[in-house]
Amino acid sequence: MDYTKWFAERLSQLRMEKGVSARDMSLSLGQSASYINKIENRRSLPSMNGFFYICEYLEIEPRDFFDTAMKSPRKNMEPIEDISKLPEEKAEHVRMIIKDLAER
Repeated sequence: MDYTKWFAERLSQLRMEKGVSARDMSLSLGQSASYINKIENRRSLPSMNGFFYICEYLEIEPRDFFDTAMKSPRKNMEPIEDISKLPEEKAEHVRMIIKDLAER
C-alpha cells in the first residue's frame, strides 16, 4: 500500500469536507502557504507534531484520521456530543432509536 498517497488523499478529503483551502489551512497552522499543498501532492509528510495540529485543526481525533470507515468524522461526532448532553434516560432512548434504524 502506498501510505503517502493514502495519507494525502485522506487529508484532502477531510480538508475539503471542512470547506477550507489548502493555503488557508496551512496559514492557520502557522506554516508556509504551501505546507498542506506539499503534503497533498506527496512531496512531504508532516511531523508527528504537525499531524496532531492537523487533526486539531480538522476537529477530529487522530484515530479518526485513520478510520476510513468513518467518511466524515466531524459529522459523526456531532450527534454523539449532543446525546452526551441529554439526561441518561433520554440518551438511552436515542440509542435505541439508532439501533432500531440500523437494523432495518
